Amino acid sequence: MWEVPVHDSTRVRDARVAAEHAADEAGLAEPRKAAAALVATELATNLLKHAGGGQVLIEVVTPPVPGTGVTVVQIAAIDHGPGIADVAAALRDGYSTTRSLGAGLGTCRRISDDFDVHSAAGRGTVAVARVGTRHKGPAPAGVVRAGGINVPFAGAEHSGDGWAWARAGDRVTLMLADGLGHGPEAARASTAAVEALHRAAHLPPSEALVHLDTALRGTRGAAVAVAQVETRAGLLRFAGVGNIGARLWEGAGWRSLLSRPGIVGVHRRATLREDRLPWAADRMLILHSDGLPSRWTPPSDPRLPAADPAVVAAVTVRDASSSARPVRDDTAVVVLAPTPAEGP
Repeated sequence: MWEVPVHDSTRVRDARVAAEHAADEAGLAEPRKAAAALVATELATNLLKHAGGGQVLIEVVTPPVPGTGVTVVQIAAIDHGPGIADVAAALRDGYSTTRSLGAGLGTCRRISDDFDVHSAAGRGTVAVARVGTRHKGPAPAGVVRAGGINVPFAGAEHSGDGWAWARAGDRVTLMLADGLGHGPEAARASTAAVEALHRAAHLPPSEALVHLDTALRGTRGAAVAVAQVETRAGLLRFAGVGNIGARLWEGAGWRSLLSRPGIVGVHRRATLREDRLPWAADRMLILHSDGLPSRWTPPSDPRLPAADPAVVAAVTVRDASSSARPVRDDTAVVVLAPTPAEGP
């Protein structure tokens, strides 16, 4: 992954180059690679012109609804600026309040596979784009979607946090792992958890954690949480080991879900309790590593449940930090949410 702090014009090029590297890693053809580079360039330029700077996060992720078997380049721009007064107008092609590339957010939305913007006056703006291989025909349907943001500590090349999600029948499973410590060895532990999750997506969370414990032997180990939605039954299952936080929005307020002490791959509890809760169209689950402050406040904007899950994750990171108080560790936030019903 690539974190590019954008505080002067030289970093705009860095954002473009990072997007090109990510596109190569995702195996994108040249036209889509150029699209990713243009989106990164425009979002970085907007940070300078409209917000006085910010950060661009670029990584290779799975799409918000699984089923294509591909990976995509995700580009997130986060700032603590004044916000966008009229987001709908800003998304129109050709709209600009300053001289820029002439592309604008409207063009970013048009050439991206997914694009969403959230802005709050006086708090800042988050924009998330995903660029992948364009497929003919309708996108795969799904009643649950997921997305996340991963911020490496102090601009490091590796993050010790990793997340993944997978579908097995009517079970949709989301996992977040925080490898012990920092750097490549922590990343190796979380990567092992990501790879193992895809082999255990058919298992309930408590059994999946047993599988992951075996897969992480020989690594530093990790704190791991696994959440699973059984879509037909309307059931959420959750189990965690270590310091992964979890907050569930139940339509009227937030509930904390507790992980148990331990380290997956090093010393796991003999028995794991699994929480079982109703899952409905008004639910939303946020999992986060300990890079967030211990007393962070969940987002309260009523528009967010309908937003892209990665936007919710980015807003959570933005509101829990500031340019003067950056995140204090590798920080990953992932969100599981229902797919909004289509309008008439």
